Amino acid sequence: MAGQPRIEFYDFGLIVIDGKEYRSDVIITPRGVVSDWWRIEGHRLQLPDVRDYLLEDVDIVVIGTGYDGLMRVDEDVVNAFRRRGIEVFIGKSREAVNRYEEEVARGRRVLAFFHLTC
Repeated sequence: MAGQPRIEFYDFGLIVIDGKEYRSDVIITPRGVVSDWWRIEGHRLQLPDVRDYLLEDVDIVVIGTGYDGLMRVDEDVVNAFRRRGIEVFIGKSREAVNRYEEEVARGRRVLAFFHLTC
């Protein structure tokens, strides 16, 4: 079985995962990439935006809030994962990419939400 997706490059509006370019927001699960991810409000991450992923079998959730960190993350999103014993990291998308790669390299199962712009 192939390993978890790997991020090769990130810059404003572009992320390269396993050799494929994505120019819109993405979700990365241990099984693959969900492209063209949209939220109810573009610069806010709310519980309905992540509801389909709350039961993922992961060790950590990494949230990239954008190049300049303008996407807000509602506290109930963080609490929903933490109640299940899942660690949550929130940072600007470049920091989140670095954390994602560190965690995958350590063999941890990572669920990641990346806002690529703003």
